[in-house]
Amino acid sequence: MLALRASEVILTPVMDVEASLKILERGAEHIEPAVELRSKLESAAADGRQLRVKLGVDPSSSDLHIGHAVVLRKMRQFQDLGHRVVLIIGDFTATIGDPSGRSKTRPALSLEETRANGETYLQQATLVLDTDPELLEVRHNSEWLEKLGFAELVRLASTYTVARMLERDDFTKRYGAGIPISVHEFLYPLAQAYDSVAIRADVELGGTDQLFNLLVGRDVQRAYGQEPQVALTTPLLVGTDGVEKMSKSLGNFIGLTEPPELMFRKAMQVPDTLFGHYVLLSTQLDEAGMMARLKQNPQEAHRAYARELVGVYHGAAAAAAAEARYDSVVRGEVPASMPEFVVTAEAVGGAPLTAARLATLAGLTASNGEAKRLISNSGLRLDGEVVSDPQMIVQLAEPVVLRKGKDSFVRVRAG
Repeated sequence: MLALRASEVILTPVMDVEASLKILERGAEHIEPAVELRSKLESAAADGRQLRVKLGVDPSSSDLHIGHAVVLRKMRQFQDLGHRVVLIIGDFTATIGDPSGRSKTRPALSLEETRANGETYLQQATLVLDTDPELLEVRHNSEWLEKLGFAELVRLASTYTVARMLERDDFTKRYGAGIPISVHEFLYPLAQAYDSVAIRADVELGGTDQLFNLLVGRDVQRAYGQEPQVALTTPLLVGTDGVEKMSKSLGNFIGLTEPPELMFRKAMQVPDTLFGHYVLLSTQLDEAGMMARLKQNPQEAHRAYARELVGVYHGAAAAAAAEARYDSVVRGEVPASMPEFVVTAEAVGGAPLTAARLATLAGLTASNGEAKRLISNSGLRLDGEVVSDPQMIVQLAEPVVLRKGKDSFVRVRAG
């Protein structure tokens, strides 16, 4: 798989500060304070040094989607400008649970869970980031937070007031509604801020929901005698449903490691109302130009976006093959290649094999109940014919092709 293609590597480390700012401001929501980012870039250029650009991630799950990649792409831009990015795997802070945007206390994970998720997270993040050790530093915040003594924790807590902490929008709402706030949740922004102290961050990146935490980092760095970091946030990508923030649990996501054909299909389904947002935040395509194409020919504009997105993560050849597969499915053709499932006698257990049971065994549905609902909505086909009866007995003297919806296929044969 590919990270950003060579054509997307923007500029060399030695470059005009104005040009650098133009690149970094594209797709940024907040730069606090902007004047300090300019100053840091000028100082780094004059001294011939790299800025240290921090992104902290709590590996609460193991799978990344293009919503996560928005801030990773901003990180990559700093790399392309010659700066050193520090990816902090929050294996320790994830055991606290980030309260940002939460209406209740977030369940904590074990250190073992966060470390396992962190390994997968890192593998996927490097689809976007440059892995040159001069440009990428990977740290785990358990390195310093796990060893933090109680005296140092008290010192850290003394750098911020409860009143300031309650200025956070989510804390304010919960406090006003009488919803409990655990004391350890106040420690989360402080722990994140201590990460900035530990690695001496010049800039910290995050989503818009992280702005408060990033600004806490500025105050805590000052308290520890460091020059405060610049906080740069990127927008949160709305999911393909056009309503909720992109999330795997909501099913409205485009995964970084999804097969090219699935990524292409999902990209084609991005709502027109969000099209410019997706172009800006997940590709290097010109937003204004793509919006003009959308008005002229929506289908071709979506195709151009889908080709670009798949090409970023899988390469141009895979993008072309994914587009051909998409077209064949739209025409109602059965693709030449598809997953295959072998039904064994043990799996059937001697009972007649019904269409609903077969769909579940083959992985098209999670349960027989889901399979029955799919069939009642005419969403399942067997060898091209709509299945109308979930209790229909399926004979497997010859392999059959099951199709769920428009483009989920599986070939089933007896084993």
